[in-house]
Amino acid sequence: MTKSKDSTIQNLLIPGIDPEPVEIINNGSQSPFLFVCEHAGNAIPQKLNGLGLPASKLELHIAVDIGARSVATKLAQRLACTLILQRYSRLVIDCNRPIGTAGSIPAVSDSITIPGNHHITTQNRIQREVSIFAPYATQCKTKIAHHNIGFVYSIHSFTPRMNGQNRPWDIGFLYRNRDSRGEQLAALFHNLWPDLSVGLNQPYFIEDETDWFIPVCAETRGVPHCLIEIRNDHLRTAKDCDLWAERLYQLFTQFKNQSDATYS
Repeated sequence: MTKSKDSTIQNLLIPGIDPEPVEIINNGSQSPFLFVCEHAGNAIPQKLNGLGLPASKLELHIAVDIGARSVATKLAQRLACTLILQRYSRLVIDCNRPIGTAGSIPAVSDSITIPGNHHITTQNRIQREVSIFAPYATQCKTKIAHHNIGFVYSIHSFTPRMNGQNRPWDIGFLYRNRDSRGEQLAALFHNLWPDLSVGLNQPYFIEDETDWFIPVCAETRGVPHCLIEIRNDHLRTAKDCDLWAERLYQLFTQFKNQSDATYS
């Protein structure tokens, strides 16, 4: 996207009415951990009129990763590390999808039609990219480049059933290269909580065509990284989110300690 194109696109967001697309927790932290949460919110810009959906649909997994914001925020507070949160619904633009792909602005999600995403113009699409995706992408690229960052993780949640398929895992660890050390992280989780079902590259695989943060930011940084998916029926209450944030805190603390001992 060129600068000249950007300058001709009117901001989709109305100042003072629509929230800023990015929220940073613990900005300036010197912790080696960096967390992101791409699907933390379900905000819809006022100009999009709710995408033609009833409010009840915007509370579903198709619009937001249920419980992910709470877990990620509690975890960042425990670790005193930086967390990048994206506030807009993934139905407006999915900030973990490459722009211009079918998954970036879905017309249908889990068999639910998204009226406001049908027949959008090129200008409408670019408006969403410039107003929401670009600020988020800029923060991710800026924060991950800091010299102190040594561990990078993306926090998500997933629905137990999607497109007619059951997804039985309690938690999934998604990665695709050795630098990620994702398999070691998953093995440590299994050792700590052997009664929970751990999925390796479940409920899906990371691909260049369908994922943005891991391929573009984490893999290029060359540090341990992973996309973590927690089944969202485990995250329905504040107490549930506290439990999973504590588990991840223990997981990452032990993983870092092991890493320090191995590579010191």
